[in-house]
Amino acid sequence: MKDKIEHHQARIYFICIFIAAGYGLIFPHSAAALHKWVSIVIAIVLFSMFSQIPFPSFTHVFRNRRFTIALLLVNFVVVPIVVWVLSFYLHNEPRLLLGVYLVLLVPCVDYVIIFTALGGGNEKLMLLSTPILFVLQMVLLPIFLMLFLGENAEGFVHAKPFITAFVDLIVIPLGIAVFLQIYANRSSTGTQLVRVSSWLPVPFMALTLFIIVASQLAKILNEFNIVIKVIPIYVAFMVVMPIISKYIAIMFKLNISSGRTLLFSGSTRNSLVVLPLVFALPEHERVIVSAVIVTQTIVELIGELIYIWLVPNILLRETPYKKRADTI
Repeated sequence: MKDKIEHHQARIYFICIFIAAGYGLIFPHSAAALHKWVSIVIAIVLFSMFSQIPFPSFTHVFRNRRFTIALLLVNFVVVPIVVWVLSFYLHNEPRLLLGVYLVLLVPCVDYVIIFTALGGGNEKLMLLSTPILFVLQMVLLPIFLMLFLGENAEGFVHAKPFITAFVDLIVIPLGIAVFLQIYANRSSTGTQLVRVSSWLPVPFMALTLFIIVASQLAKILNEFNIVIKVIPIYVAFMVVMPIISKYIAIMFKLNISSGRTLLFSGSTRNSLVVLPLVFALPEHERVIVSAVIVTQTIVELIGELIYIWLVPNILLRETPYKKRADTI
């Protein structure tokens, strides 16, 4: 049953999005109140994923130096350059730029694991990389925002939301997951709890998407004439990044599954996790920026459905690479 749910999870997510859209249109006021649950359900998603990490194997990420260096190069050097170039399309639009920067400068740490698996990548390697990616993005994102926004960053960038997000979405879920695994090594009850937690990612990811789309849809529609300007940037990003990531994977001589993992990480962004940061903004900025971020989520999910076919069948097929066993 669990395998069937995971196999059909992409369909489940889109069904939830359509239901959420209907709910948001029919009951806009009650739907808008759902946003306060975003951080909680995302924390549960991350906990359920962290609880599946074999922490004794965590050091393997650092031992796989080629992949680790390539991963950091793509996400924290190449992506910022690409985003900076694409952002020229939105010059003199600070609120739109803030939303674009917030969502495109940070690598995904949640459903990227799921789509990596569906696209023939190494989901275990991706899962083990998520704590590193999250810590670095929380440190580097304020720096990138100040560099890219210049004087406009002063009214937007505050330390408290980043610290709160880091504690709520990484420290607490990761701490509970580590405790649960230690408990599982000493108790059959703990082992059973770990197994139960493995059922949580798909339903809670679906719930997260439902809450976000339902609560933000009215804002997107109200500001659609403004939000539509960012869609070409999102599409361009999803076209460019897999191609660049492919050649970096080849340059670092990654094996097939690691290369595919790199493509998904470099092309999939952290829209669900950065959204709680937006709620700390002033009302007027919050409406626009949250609409910009949710729009990226919708565009990206459509792109991910294309990726799970395109990556293993076109971009990184078995034949171009010399077959090697995965290190993880």
